[in-house]
Amino acid sequence: MDIRVLHYFLTVAREESITKAAEVLHMTQPPLSRQLKNLEDEVGKQLLIRGSKRVTLTEEGMLLRKRAEEMMELMKKTKSELAASHENISGDVYMGSGETDAVSIIAKAAKSVQEKYPLIRYHIYSGDADRIAERLDKGLIDFGLFVEPFDTTKYDFIRLPVKDTWGVFMRKDSPLAEKEFICAEDLWDQPLILSRQTMVSHEMMAWFQRDLAKLHIVATYDLLYNASRFVKMGVGYAITLDKLIDTSGDGKWCFRPLYPSMEAGLCIVWKKYPVFSRAAEQFLKEIQGEFAQET
Repeated sequence: MDIRVLHYFLTVAREESITKAAEVLHMTQPPLSRQLKNLEDEVGKQLLIRGSKRVTLTEEGMLLRKRAEEMMELMKKTKSELAASHENISGDVYMGSGETDAVSIIAKAAKSVQEKYPLIRYHIYSGDADRIAERLDKGLIDFGLFVEPFDTTKYDFIRLPVKDTWGVFMRKDSPLAEKEFICAEDLWDQPLILSRQTMVSHEMMAWFQRDLAKLHIVATYDLLYNASRFVKMGVGYAITLDKLIDTSGDGKWCFRPLYPSMEAGLCIVWKKYPVFSRAAEQFLKEIQGEFAQET
């Protein structure tokens, strides 16, 4: 499968038009159409539905688009690593993280490395644990920052010396805002907004003391910033980690910790036997020097 043809395919998928894609690629339409037809013949599947006004992807086309984007990203990362100077350490460090205040610790380590090697650049991917792990396994990122529990058996990792606190993000005019802590029974009949990761958490189900299916879940989310808009409109209470939304001062929002308390450990993870760029090696040395004693 020619990487150049995959680039053509991705351009057509983005432009939703073979004519527009040909213009972007500075080529004529017939050879582009021929390359796409050859690609379909190679994979043995129809990838494009050629309509009168726009081109859409088949189910197989959508799968190829995802994989092709990952291949292009990995190629870009590899080229950057190969082009890095051997005299002056430079290059890119790729990391993924869920929403956690512990990112500030990683940022501190990154700043320390950057002060020594100012040509190093950082690329941060945000997502839930499953998406971060998938990108880590495929080599698209060097490091992942995970909220525990997380299965580290196939990775090397360092546990960070901090913990996040679970609680409820709510409006200050909500009835539960009068409480210092939130107990499970306080939430049993309330409209709840849960992260998709929380929905499969055995620890959270144990804290609630009942099956999540019996709770009044009105929304789920990946990123708290988006969920906070639902909270602010009075849709429900969001179960989340502390310090992700600023609730200090005289704002209209507040955070109340759970009782009994629930804390989440954090770890930074990388593949065993990795092939790191020199930039990623320097970053790893920095965090090992700071936190290795916590492993």
